[in-house]
Amino acid sequence: MMKTNPMRLLSALLLVLGLWCGLPAAARTARDVATRQSAEPRAADAADLLRPCPDDDSGIRVGMTDTAAYFPLLKGQRVAVLANRTSVASWGEGQRSIHLVDLLHDRGMDLRAIFSPEHGFRGDADAGEKVRNSVDERTGVPIRSLYNGHTLRPSDEVMGSFDVLVVDMQDVGLRFYTYYISMLRMMEAAADFHKQVIVLDRPNPNGGHIAGPRLDMRFKSGVGAIPVPVLHGLTMGEIAMMARGEGWVARCDLRVIPCRNYDHSREYILPIAPSPNLPSQRSIYLYASLCLFEGTPVSVGRGTRMPFEVFGHPDLFARGDSPFEFTPRPMPGAKHPPLEGRLCRGRDLSTMPLEEARQVGFTLRYVIECYRGLQLGERFFTPMFEKLVGVDYVRKMIMAGCSEEEIAARWQQELEEYRTLRQKYLLYP
Repeated sequence: MMKTNPMRLLSALLLVLGLWCGLPAAARTARDVATRQSAEPRAADAADLLRPCPDDDSGIRVGMTDTAAYFPLLKGQRVAVLANRTSVASWGEGQRSIHLVDLLHDRGMDLRAIFSPEHGFRGDADAGEKVRNSVDERTGVPIRSLYNGHTLRPSDEVMGSFDVLVVDMQDVGLRFYTYYISMLRMMEAAADFHKQVIVLDRPNPNGGHIAGPRLDMRFKSGVGAIPVPVLHGLTMGEIAMMARGEGWVARCDLRVIPCRNYDHSREYILPIAPSPNLPSQRSIYLYASLCLFEGTPVSVGRGTRMPFEVFGHPDLFARGDSPFEFTPRPMPGAKHPPLEGRLCRGRDLSTMPLEEARQVGFTLRYVIECYRGLQLGERFFTPMFEKLVGVDYVRKMIMAGCSEEEIAARWQQELEEYRTLRQKYLLYP
């Protein structure tokens, strides 16, 4: 048996203590559940790391690529993953894209279950559509849908079938985008069954943009789970740490594998569409504002080739006066779109320059325009509107004729409080 050198052990402990004490308090809070970021892979483990494609000049490396940081945590463990079609990274000089499930399976990990969020494991189901359990054809691993219409978390039997859960999904930085909610539900289940959760982090395409009201928890729902603004400025790893740290979910054993070479100010163009109706980077930027129409009779272009880049309604403009027209039709990801088969008149934002779309953030101007144009009064809004916007006063103020600036002033104080809270959990500048 190899003997331990007491002096070498003491030196190592002092070095670790020195590094820890040198960190600011806020940084220590965030990094107690995250591995330290580094610009380059550790040399000793470089052969076991995913390689970026040669033509990838962003320099950003998603958490999945840092296999040296999480493979040791999985060896000898029964593993489950919460993943979907976005759980991919590039491998080797051949620029081959590989899925997390295939990577773990090919590296001999004991993979016991795949949990799939909204839109399913392959990412082609409609919003909110029930997705049945199935089996991954390539690996033979069972796929457990969290959107099968029966349960939002696994059974006790399924939870007992694995030891560690790996989460890897591309979020878009919006409170009403549901992937983070599936993660939080699985974190709750993991806490109940004493399972470790490892989040392989990915950049937020909306960066550090923070805007909109914080969720009033009276309107907690499947499209809003924690009291953050519409644009929250966090990655999935940071959301997990905030929810755990603030007691919004049970305190599970959490580890975050950070992205490398990323900060919240950097533009990150998604390499793969995160869901069927966010097919472009522009739609991801405009989603924050246009998604509110899901709580009104106005179409956001589901059933067209430009979802969340257009909006309209049959009665929005007089015939012949509309600058843009479209007709929603059934298609993959929108089997029965709102206003199906009806000619809608509205606005086309699909030609908006990408940088301009990025700066739109969260605005009420489109909703206010349509509310005034349709002249439906209270009938313009459905209960979903409050679930999306997160508070009850926005509807009231729009109906009272208030301007966007007057309404936005209502949430500025709570946004400042949130900015302070957010600092405690940031992994990236």
